[in-house]
Amino acid sequence: MASLPGLLRLLLAERVMVASAISKLGDRREILGVPVCIASLEDSVVQVEKLIQSGGSHLVATADASGIVIAQDDSVLMRIYQDASWVTADSNGVIWALRRQGVSTERVSGVDLADRLLALSAAKGYSVYLLGAAPGIAEAAKERMIIKYPGCNIIGAQHGHFPESENEFVAKQLAEIKPDILLVAMGIPRQEKFIDEARKHMQFGIAMGVGGTLDVMSGKVKRAPVIIQKLKIEWLWRTLLNPKKFSKAKTLPVFVRLVKQAERKN
Repeated sequence: MASLPGLLRLLLAERVMVASAISKLGDRREILGVPVCIASLEDSVVQVEKLIQSGGSHLVATADASGIVIAQDDSVLMRIYQDASWVTADSNGVIWALRRQGVSTERVSGVDLADRLLALSAAKGYSVYLLGAAPGIAEAAKERMIIKYPGCNIIGAQHGHFPESENEFVAKQLAEIKPDILLVAMGIPRQEKFIDEARKHMQFGIAMGVGGTLDVMSGKVKRAPVIIQKLKIEWLWRTLLNPKKFSKAKTLPVFVRLVKQAERKN
């Protein structure tokens, strides 16, 4: 039987091993119940590729302030975030909330991560399927990305203008394809809920909700200039170009209030 000092050393060693494993996967910090990975864009690409290679169907979530606010009243979305294999910090609001916890990390947006995954497809042959946006957008995004990344293995593209009642039908249509990477552009929370439902009927390596990414990739929408991104007001740029996004921008002060309320309770 091991002595008490021996047991303590064993427990300490186990804690070090667990901490090391967590560090390799990306430490997580909760923001209003949503576990966000502390990782750079490069770290996220490496981790997502590991998920692709590991087998199974994995959900990768890009959590921004609006999604986290929605999840406060949407238990299904909250459960999806909490069950996701990887959750990136996809807004400056989320970065602000992490900083208040003493954590410094970079923003990993859906459009940047999706772009890197398409580059990875070109380099290693991973199959990609683009689903979502208005009719013609996914197809245009496919054409432009194949030009940008020669050899990019995009095996299909389809618009996302179908009713939620057809989610199962669409997933079963894709069941024979089994893409390594499924990018779904339907907006929060529908894209996350589609992925969650789809994996009951089809297989994929990873699936990620990417919001307006296909609009950007297709050339329909221009990304904010680099200076705007560095000033951390890309949300304002998008709102000015598309007033329909004002409802999403309105969630930011709600997010700030909820974060501060949670801090006071703790």
